[in-house]
Amino acid sequence: MDQFDDSKLFWAALVSLYVICPLTIASLQFLVAPYGRHAQPGWGPPLPAALAWFLMESPTLWLTLILYPRGHYWSHPIPLIILTLYLLHYTNRTVIYPLRLHFSKSKKMKPKDFPLYIALIAFAFNLLNAYLQSRSISHYTDYPTTFSNGWWWICLRVAAGMLLFFWGMAVNISSDSVLLRLKSEGGGYKIPRGGWFELVSCPNYMGEMMEWLGWAIMAWSPASLGFFLYTCSNLGPRAKAHLQWYRQKFGDEYPKSRKAFIPFVY
Repeated sequence: MDQFDDSKLFWAALVSLYVICPLTIASLQFLVAPYGRHAQPGWGPPLPAALAWFLMESPTLWLTLILYPRGHYWSHPIPLIILTLYLLHYTNRTVIYPLRLHFSKSKKMKPKDFPLYIALIAFAFNLLNAYLQSRSISHYTDYPTTFSNGWWWICLRVAAGMLLFFWGMAVNISSDSVLLRLKSEGGGYKIPRGGWFELVSCPNYMGEMMEWLGWAIMAWSPASLGFFLYTCSNLGPRAKAHLQWYRQKFGDEYPKSRKAFIPFVY
């Protein structure tokens, strides 16, 4: 496909991503995103949770697939590997996870509706991030063209990042499965037990953070680093809000040793 010059737009979008990170941290000190267990009225008409997840995450698939082939390095093996893992995560988040929500509905479990305004904010972020990541890995990051030009270091870095990515994905998906299973049992919220839940309240968030850390190591670009930092900025405060919610709801029954997001640290 024909390439196009969007350098000014790309760098403006990249700066915006880095600006969003501290703003997100600051805002989440005073406001908990009102969906899931923190849902509250006043954030627009409700959407079915499965539909909301599908719509707001969808730019990560369709926009990425539109833009990636227009990059200078679109056929290079390294960005193709990086792209594949990005799409793997978001195929799960955009298609598989909403389907699991939809088909797991029962009298015992009905996923809470998702507020429209929060879904629109997430949709806008995913537009920005899908644009940045697809253009970064296919066009604005340089890759060696011969095996004698730094290939050994890149291969080592990609292998290490890939291991971290898949470990994080496994933690993320398995933890989501535990939470879905507890909801399907009915009887309201319960304390998750076993595995990484013994160390942190939100191992699903921890797993996603480690996915994007591994991916940033592979991609090795300002855009991928910005995405990792945003993931921490967004999920870290939400994990802390979850921990506080668990402690308020269950009191002394909730394990005091559990952290929110990072074992033994935070």
